[in-house]
Amino acid sequence: MKDLTPQLLSSLKHYSRQDFIKDVTAGVIVAIIALPLSIALALASGVSPEQGLYTAIVAGFVISALGGSKVQIAGPTAAFATIVAGIVARNGMEGLAVATILAGLMLIILGLLRLGSMIKFIPYTITTGFTAGIAVTILIGQLKDFFGLTFTHTPVETIEKLEEAVRAFPTANWAAVGVGALALAILCLWPRVKPVQKIPASLIAVVVTAAAVKLMALPVNTIGDLYTISSAPPQLHLPAFSYDTVAAVLPDAFTIAVLAAIESLLSAVVADEMINSRHNSNMELVAQGAGNAASALFGGIPATGAIARTAANIKNGGRSPVAGIVHAGVLLLVLVLLMPYAALIPMPCIAAILFQVAYNMSGWRTVVKVVRRSPKSDVAVLAVTFLLTVIFDLVVAIVVGLSLACLLFMKRMADVAVVKEWEYVEDTGDDQGRMKPVPAHVMVYEISGPMFFGAADKIPHMERASGRSVLILRMRSVPAMDITALNSLQRLYGECRDKGIAVIFSHVNEQPMSVFRKSGLFDAVGEESFAPNIDAALARAAELRQPAVTGAEGR
Repeated sequence: MKDLTPQLLSSLKHYSRQDFIKDVTAGVIVAIIALPLSIALALASGVSPEQGLYTAIVAGFVISALGGSKVQIAGPTAAFATIVAGIVARNGMEGLAVATILAGLMLIILGLLRLGSMIKFIPYTITTGFTAGIAVTILIGQLKDFFGLTFTHTPVETIEKLEEAVRAFPTANWAAVGVGALALAILCLWPRVKPVQKIPASLIAVVVTAAAVKLMALPVNTIGDLYTISSAPPQLHLPAFSYDTVAAVLPDAFTIAVLAAIESLLSAVVADEMINSRHNSNMELVAQGAGNAASALFGGIPATGAIARTAANIKNGGRSPVAGIVHAGVLLLVLVLLMPYAALIPMPCIAAILFQVAYNMSGWRTVVKVVRRSPKSDVAVLAVTFLLTVIFDLVVAIVVGLSLACLLFMKRMADVAVVKEWEYVEDTGDDQGRMKPVPAHVMVYEISGPMFFGAADKIPHMERASGRSVLILRMRSVPAMDITALNSLQRLYGECRDKGIAVIFSHVNEQPMSVFRKSGLFDAVGEESFAPNIDAALARAAELRQPAVTGAEGR
């Protein structure tokens, strides 16, 4: 198992001047990409613009310095926007800070307990469903600014926002729509211009639309019209912890931790594929936890690994955590020196940037593929998760989605489990086999598949002895067993004992055998009644040949 050593220390062992130049170049470019995104995501999260930069600076630095990935770039991401906005609306900034710190502690504990690999147990349909749902909530949340609508009240829930947008559509500001359309056109067309592809389209959209609004004096809201811009660097602030606050935000903290773990580790896996490397998932979770806690302490919001920024880092030559540290440093300089100019950015441009983020995040092609190629039950899990994310929130979506996925999984495992009576077919290597008849006084039942509470009812009752005196239970194909299945076997053993039928277990695997020993059933049945294979079990049955108890019914 990998130790908890940050990749920064490993990378610096063989670090060269050329590596440093590449990392600095990549870090500067990623910072330019992260600048408008951090501001946009902060506004979508219901916090001030500079708090997005605080997050990218503090969390970006800590996660790069401590992380288990060489090239991961961390900062605010779209996945948290609706969650953060809901927490701020319900519990204020203090509640958000407490929730983020608690989530950070949860992530650190997960990493220290070496549970980084546990994230693979989140079903693909759930991650696809809530990711698409978050994309839709982001899109709906930006309709107001893109169309310049005038709301009569400020809704919090996504469906309420959609209803209010439809109701307020007659108040649309067509100048705002024009600015938003111009920003969208730049975002879509600029990357196709090869000579300038390295200049982020979002930065060009911000500069062009800000200039257009300023020079033509368009009646369009800018960030400065709605928010007070601060260029002060992040400052340490310890939120007020109380039992009531912790109890109120604990479910949100759990959601932040789960989402941060999922998104950061998915991003790290994508990065591994791009650079042919492997990340340390446990160290990455520790770093994500420390980064989120630090972000909250310095006025930021939740952060995680950002796939798009990580990919940009790799494509521009970044190969060590130094690039992420440089990215954080450049953003700090921008905050201190250039932040007042952010007041000129039009709100429709921010909305357009988030439209593109939502489109890229939606993964609609993946959704279509899952719907076309997956079983109906998996499609149902995806649809339920998606709808609950949009209609309610991510907490409800994850809990219900996971519960539904677990129930479906248990049903499938129960369907796989089979208990049947048989005549033994001995393998001969020629795929033909030859029949070995079961002696008249012996019953052989083969149990296949995992035996757990969902399949325990398949273990038969010994209602009729049928004149037989030995029951062999062949368990070669039982990889695991739980207490409910054990109780059913104990019940069957008791019924056989009452009828004078000896029970022999054949080829019991390691996990079921451990359950037998701990429960005391092994000692009750006797070591001699546990055979290593069917031949040994039949030989043991021959030794036990005797008539069944008087009065047994025939079949």
